[in-house]
Amino acid sequence: MNTVNIVNQPLHSIPRKGKSNEGKGNDSQGYVFSSHGAAKYLIYALVAARRIRTHDPFRPIALYCTQNHLDLLRDWKLETLFQHLELLPQEFCSIIGFKHHTEKFMPFEENLFLDTDMLLLRNPDTLWHQFKPFGYTFTGQESADVFFGGPKHFGIVIDAVIHKRKKTIRNFSLSHLYRAQTGIIYASDPSLTSEVNQLAREFYSRQDETHFISRQNEKGRTFDSCEWSLAMAMSRLKLHVIPWFNGYESPQLDFISGLTNHDSQFETVACKYYCNPFIHSLRGIKTHALRSFYFNLFSIFPRSGDHMWVTPYFLHFGWKHEKHHFDRFVSEQWEQIRREHQLEQNPLAVNPFLPPGSTLASGSTLPSGSTAQTHPLHTKAERS
Repeated sequence: MNTVNIVNQPLHSIPRKGKSNEGKGNDSQGYVFSSHGAAKYLIYALVAARRIRTHDPFRPIALYCTQNHLDLLRDWKLETLFQHLELLPQEFCSIIGFKHHTEKFMPFEENLFLDTDMLLLRNPDTLWHQFKPFGYTFTGQESADVFFGGPKHFGIVIDAVIHKRKKTIRNFSLSHLYRAQTGIIYASDPSLTSEVNQLAREFYSRQDETHFISRQNEKGRTFDSCEWSLAMAMSRLKLHVIPWFNGYESPQLDFISGLTNHDSQFETVACKYYCNPFIHSLRGIKTHALRSFYFNLFSIFPRSGDHMWVTPYFLHFGWKHEKHHFDRFVSEQWEQIRREHQLEQNPLAVNPFLPPGSTLASGSTLPSGSTAQTHPLHTKAERS
């Protein structure tokens, strides 16, 4: 696959070696995003990139995007936020398509692939040092629970009773199964990255031989997950994953209402982190009252209430039922960007997060008749 580098200006060129300004960064290290589909996903990438610049002014940021997103960046005159821009071919415009082929999208010597629904909260230098010894890795846990890749309803009980997970491990000659959280992927060795991805693609093609189900069966999901296949590949190749939950040095933690203290701009954030893995796993219970009930119930056991207030490197808005908090923040950030770059009257720079006439806390309103549903980059599948 030949990607097309569409950035020719010296301002945007990326030196592959050498140190950045004041010796505080290294241009051989960089962040990588992808965007395609609805306009809001490009805006996610813009907001995530701006937040990176708050804590990391030097490491370059790359974006692989579709032609329509590139056209929008040019129209908005915001392409300078990314130091490396390349077209993303249609066959890679999905979670599987991109993350199963990351060896094709490595513009730097050390690449940190990030989901666009994540916010950097602190200086990332130490995090880069954690990843540096590895040619390819991602964040995760040593052992996946039965919910990983399985049903998110009572069907999981049947899976557990008939040992579906154990059969998958045995049938694929694995001794364990990682729990992958691929919101952060690190790659510096193209050959190893290609080997992992090729094996993951093979496992994905044999999904009917596993206990894993497609996420497209879940309401509101458009794309399938890459995580279980990558987890199997890493387990087979005996490669190390960076601990997802790592106390005060956690690379990323989930935003959970009631367990995350934050200001309105997510500049000061602390996540309640239970030291007991089982207790911490209860954070995903949607109903606050039910979650509190279980926390209180299990608190009678020693150490069950031990917890830290952690500021992770990245705050991840990965839970679908929590995504509206991120959309609200991104909407406000986009209004600020529109004002800074005088885009309020640009018909291609409407706010796709708001219905017509809606007003943000800042007082900004959408032009009459402009809605997310009528935005030219929204597709039927994405609106669903």
